[in-house]
Amino acid sequence: MPTLIKEIKGALGVLTLNRPDKYNAFNREMALALQTALDECADPSVRAVLITGTGKAFCSGQDLAEAIDPNGPGMKKILAEHYNPIVRKIAALEKPVVAAVNGVAAGAGANLALCCDITVAAESASFIQAFSKIGLVPDTGGSFFLPRLVGKQKATAWMMLGDKIGAREAEQQGMIYSVYPDADFSTAAMNLAEQLSQMPTQALARIKKQVQLSAIQTLEQQLQTEDDLQQESAATLDFQEGVNAFLEKRNPRFTGK
Repeated sequence: MPTLIKEIKGALGVLTLNRPDKYNAFNREMALALQTALDECADPSVRAVLITGTGKAFCSGQDLAEAIDPNGPGMKKILAEHYNPIVRKIAALEKPVVAAVNGVAAGAGANLALCCDITVAAESASFIQAFSKIGLVPDTGGSFFLPRLVGKQKATAWMMLGDKIGAREAEQQGMIYSVYPDADFSTAAMNLAEQLSQMPTQALARIKKQVQLSAIQTLEQQLQTEDDLQQESAATLDFQEGVNAFLEKRNPRFTGK
């Protein structure tokens, strides 16, 4: 059974973590498979990506049996070759990446969800910064993303205490975008991702870049970034189509070009 299932549905790439008997805990095979799938989703025909999990969990983090195996990759390699490349690939993809959190997201699994551009969750899902419970510190970008999403106090407490955060609280605190009832979750998450896959892809990629740079730039630098990226966007076919559709009072047909 593959540890990761990749499907292409129209212009949407769907990547499903597939170790349900281990609550989709990461081992080396699954981490490398996700990296390969993300690389393949860089193809221009794929205009949005959805990451989710099979079974009861989104991802329970690192498979600890592998982490402590004396013949395993070891923690240094797990970070350098598994998690950090995944975070970098998601950040570098010039298209929206949606995390559809169908169940528990713990440790590296929680932070995988948070590093995506838009994160949605089923009502029964939860997020746990579980690292401190076994004497570790957050990884997979968690110490970068979580404070920026919820602020220093909440992030520090959640990371130190390892609190279990329900999907509704995560939404209320601004940690994720939206929560859907369990019965509607799969359809709602897929509809959101498919909607993004039909939008002006280059504009969405530049919005993603703007948001990333806003974390490190001054106001003047950000204004210059907006200027530069707006000029690039105005030169696209999708901009022409958007304007024409507006003037002709019809729905636009974007192509990502």
